[in-house]
Amino acid sequence: MVCSVEISMYPLKENFKPSIIAFIKNLRKYPFIKVTTNGMSTQVFGEYKRVMNSINTEMENTFLNENSVVFNLKVINSDLEEKPNF
Repeated sequence: MVCSVEISMYPLKENFKPSIIAFIKNLRKYPFIKVTTNGMSTQVFGEYKRVMNSINTEMENTFLNENSVVFNLKVINSDLEEKPNF
């Protein structure tokens, strides 16, 4: 089963950008998932177990290295990577 996940990360500190960039770079190390970003969120696409295991691992690493950070995830059981042509 494939899935699409939209992630928003909110490090609760003044200098938040390096933490977000590190999280995205770490997700991009997994060759079996597709990671895209925009100014508001990160989208991850691929096989459900692989996607969720990758996200879980990187969220845990972030929690171990950051004092306070919030993750907001939306998960759907289909591939929404396709962009409409209108």
